[in-house]
Amino acid sequence: MKPLETTPAVRARMSRQKSRDTRVEVALRRALHAAGLRYRVHRRPVKGVRREADIVFGPARVAVFVDGCFWHGCPEHATWPRRNAEFWRSKIEGNRGRDVDTDAKLAEAGWLAVRVWEHESAADAAARVQEIVRRRRTTG
Repeated sequence: MKPLETTPAVRARMSRQKSRDTRVEVALRRALHAAGLRYRVHRRPVKGVRREADIVFGPARVAVFVDGCFWHGCPEHATWPRRNAEFWRSKIEGNRGRDVDTDAKLAEAGWLAVRVWEHESAADAAARVQEIVRRRRTTG
């Protein structure tokens, strides 16, 4: 595989990208906690499925994933870099495919995967997640 064309500045910026406890994720967790919900953080909802959810509501079987607009190809905000375009398109499309596969595997095990985009307001996303969790607790 040929090495990626990059600059030291880009390499440094990309190495600082957080994969957990992002600003959006922490804001969502705070809003959920303030609403009285309790959850686990960065857990695999289903044994044997090597996928980690950002927020897990065990009894309700709800797994929340906070997806970055760039990394997961947000339909509103995705950008396609011109440099190393083939690499990035493959990477982002692979992430999208894995997201679909994750949702399906969780559904097979009786879980509901909830996707929150990083551009969503924490309050709106928390209200949506809260409604889903409460509904699944009363019907489950």
